[in-house]
Amino acid sequence: MNSKPKLVFAVNVDWFFLSHRLPLAMAAKQAGLEVYVLAEDTGKGEVIEQYGLKFIPFGFSTGNHMLQDLQLLSELTRLYKKIRPVLVHQVTIKPVLIGSLAARLANVPAMVNALSGLGYLYINQSVKVRLARILSSVAFKVGFRHSHSRLILQNNDDKKLVLSNRLVDERKISIIRGSGVDENRFAYQPESGTDVRVVLPGRMLWDKGVGEFVEAAAFLKTKFPHVSFHLVGEPYPDNPKSIPLEQLQRWNREGHVQYEGHQEDMVRVLKEASIVCLPSYREGLPKALLEASAIGRPIVTTDAPGCREIVRDGVNGYLVPVRDSYWLSKRIEKLILEPDTRRRFGENGRQIVENEFTVEKIATETLTLYRTLLGNRWPQQQFISKEIS
Repeated sequence: MNSKPKLVFAVNVDWFFLSHRLPLAMAAKQAGLEVYVLAEDTGKGEVIEQYGLKFIPFGFSTGNHMLQDLQLLSELTRLYKKIRPVLVHQVTIKPVLIGSLAARLANVPAMVNALSGLGYLYINQSVKVRLARILSSVAFKVGFRHSHSRLILQNNDDKKLVLSNRLVDERKISIIRGSGVDENRFAYQPESGTDVRVVLPGRMLWDKGVGEFVEAAAFLKTKFPHVSFHLVGEPYPDNPKSIPLEQLQRWNREGHVQYEGHQEDMVRVLKEASIVCLPSYREGLPKALLEASAIGRPIVTTDAPGCREIVRDGVNGYLVPVRDSYWLSKRIEKLILEPDTRRRFGENGRQIVENEFTVEKIATETLTLYRTLLGNRWPQQQFISKEIS
């Protein structure tokens, strides 16, 4: 009988786990935990199991109404009782809300919840979102009464938002800045070639500032026809702010931007870029900007929660006002005209990643939190390794 203590990651979808939580899971496995992953299966489950992790398909996104959510809660509670983990780590809003209640009902000894980008739920004032806010607040307050639990947030702006809504006791909040970046995979590489490429990497949502980016690109193309502007990412139909594919294709035909859709090889995309831009309205801590900094690319982003965690204005990039295509275009133009500034910002960005945002640093901080919550249930062995990516 396997006596290893069990850790369960509950995540919305399998590919998100691979892109954001795999290094942490491998560090936990090396620490002596048996790791399970619960997520919607989009075909990446076999990849997860190749790493020696146990994958269980679980469709968090199927619950779009209260009765469906109650069914998910019942199923997840039964699953937690069957697996009997010592710790669950739940990521993104749906697994956190349903999983927190399930963990309490299943008497899971310890619980970690990770959230990012809370602005939409707690700032948007539509009737539907206000109702979701009320229901989620109740779930927060009930689920987070677990005596051995922590909420991981990625920036202090989100912490202030949670505290102002009185969702969680401040003593149960930990700030861990993102999921880290693999500094070896995203190795520094100076800009090469003569063509200037400006890239927006991310989901194709209006809240990512895609509209403002397109406006800035249309203006700048009249001055710099040799500069190309690229949208890299897919629409996200489950999000009400998703940009229709037809709109993306229309922009592509107009010629101001090139819509490239989802790209598996983001190392290549970022290495080919000259400037990386994400004019988002609010983030947790955008992984794409960390990866761009690691490779050594200057960044133009907004002075918004999450984004300003990565960019020091005038050091490794520029911060511009939210929803402001004019200043966005001005800062991109400055970098187009100043290759030496691009190089200097890129070098500074790489240094910031090495000092603050490596996967090793994030894994160490998170596993230290696990160990605090588990006490004598923690495996009695060295808990971190360099080989976690």
